[in-house]
Amino acid sequence: MQTFALLINGAVRRVSVPPDTPLLWVLRDSLRMTGTRFGCGAGVCGACTLHLDGAPVRSCVLPVSAVGDAAVTTIEGLGPHPLQSAWIAEQVPQCGYCQSGQLMQAAGLLAKNPRPTDADIDAWMTNLCRCATYDRIRRGIHRAAAQMFEESRR
Repeated sequence: MQTFALLINGAVRRVSVPPDTPLLWVLRDSLRMTGTRFGCGAGVCGACTLHLDGAPVRSCVLPVSAVGDAAVTTIEGLGPHPLQSAWIAEQVPQCGYCQSGQLMQAAGLLAKNPRPTDADIDAWMTNLCRCATYDRIRRGIHRAAAQMFEESRR
């Protein structure tokens, strides 16, 4: 066991876990933050996506020892964000299981590219959705981007 001081959603949280424990399990099991989901355990599906210093990462394959001083943002720390209201307006979720990861991935896209094209979205959004709501996800991203653009003009 090793003790780690993690900056999560703006607050320092201390945990004692083996250094190779994936960040996902530190969040879910040690800190009881269950918004970040387990999907595949191989970093492929994206259900576990969160931000590390603002960049989307797959937390199921990220050992807690690799976090260091980086700021961790989970779905609990994302809001309020225009993507959340866009997701509701476009009725993006069906089962909803993958949506926290989808939102975190999309937020990373909009932080890097505030006016993405369909091609940009398709290239960036590598998260899987078993319900195949990809068209709604794309519309939600465009809606949030438009809202963010309008807000920036005020």
